[in-house]
Amino acid sequence: MPFQPNDFIFCFIRMKRYNHRILHANDAMLPISFEFYPPKTDEQRTQLDRSVQKLKAHAPQFMSVTFGAGGSTLSHTPETVQRLRSEHGVAGVPHLTCVGGNREEIRSLLKLYRALGCDRIVALRGDTPSGMVRSGDLRYANELVELIRTEHGNHFTIEVAAYPETHPQAEDAMADLRNFKRKVDAGADSAITQYFYNTDAYFRFVDDARALGIDIPIVPGIMPISNFSQLRRFSEACGAEIPRWIAQRMRGYGDDAESIREFASDFVAQLCERLIAGGAPGLHFYTLNLAKPSLNVLAKLA
Repeated sequence: MPFQPNDFIFCFIRMKRYNHRILHANDAMLPISFEFYPPKTDEQRTQLDRSVQKLKAHAPQFMSVTFGAGGSTLSHTPETVQRLRSEHGVAGVPHLTCVGGNREEIRSLLKLYRALGCDRIVALRGDTPSGMVRSGDLRYANELVELIRTEHGNHFTIEVAAYPETHPQAEDAMADLRNFKRKVDAGADSAITQYFYNTDAYFRFVDDARALGIDIPIVPGIMPISNFSQLRRFSEACGAEIPRWIAQRMRGYGDDAESIREFASDFVAQLCERLIAGGAPGLHFYTLNLAKPSLNVLAKLA
């Protein structure tokens, strides 16, 4: 029987205990990773440095850096990757999108990332910038994966995106799964999902992917809740569903910031518990360049 929201609330209120080895699987640390966007100002760089310094204490497998649509943060992404690697001593991993770019630009970036010591890439289609008429030489992420594999062999571990609640531009769930399979068939090694708050959606997606012969790791993306209004805007844009009962609970807290923080971290920690217990191969945290929301969740899983 599917887990119902009211059951979750009941358990949530009554059970405030956590498995203190939840981040360990078979006595090995479960891989975690963190995602950042590239800072553009000195103030943002200082914020990033503070967050990275705190989060790297959790020994992440890597820290990824997003790539602006149509190259709007083109120079900032390599710069931030280099900063992570040289100044913080962590595995900085670039996101690379293909929409709006040409093959030579992509080839140049791949050469640059190899020169920086990168051996992992998050390969994405990307969003078409407003007002852009032509989409570029490559239209889809599977074409980008194929280019990387063809020209760089197995040098890069290639991560791609997956959508448990279906990509907002997909015709339907099965069409989205077939698009995912094209990326895997082109040479993807692993996938990171869009964030979600319904674990059933993730487990169903994994089952459906396995039924199609997709056997790569599918790592759930985790969005800690810090600013609920901002989260709602993000979710409307990317198609991630926020359960109604969560929104109602948030409204009920009003301006009680401490209660909101405690509820949010407890809820996301229990989400992670269910994912790990169900066999998730790792956790990828969307940080929005903030350390505290992720740290609050991890503290409950340590």
